[in-house]
Amino acid sequence: MIVIEHQPKRVDVTVYAEFTLADYKEFEAAVNDAIRFEGPVDLLFDLREMADFTLDVAWEDIVFARAHANDFSRIAVLTDSQWVAWSAWLSQIFVRAEMRIFADEAEARAWLAEDGEAAEEPE
Repeated sequence: MIVIEHQPKRVDVTVYAEFTLADYKEFEAAVNDAIRFEGPVDLLFDLREMADFTLDVAWEDIVFARAHANDFSRIAVLTDSQWVAWSAWLSQIFVRAEMRIFADEAEARAWLAEDGEAAEEPE
C-alpha cells in the first residue's frame, strides 16, 4: 500500500507492507503530475513500514529513474534497513538529485526545507 501527499515543490510517499507494481505506477503518476506543473521537485520517500517489494518494482524504479534523471532536486529516503539504504544509494546512479538516507523523519523534513529556504533567499 502506498500513501502520496503533495506539498509545494515536493511529493511525500509512504509505503506500507509490500510495495507492488500497482503502487509504483501510482507513485509515477503523482510525480509526473507534480513535475509537469512545478518543474523539478523534492521527494520524501518513507520506507520504514515497507515489508518487501516485488522484483518488477525494482526494475520499474531503474527505468523511471533513468527517464527522470533531471526531474528531482533532493530526495530524502527514510529507512531503518541497511538493505533499503543500499538500494536507494544504487538508484542514485541514475538520478542527478542530491539524495540522503535518514532514520529520523524530522531530520529528513528539515533537510528538505533547507533547500526551499535557500531558494527563496534574495540574491
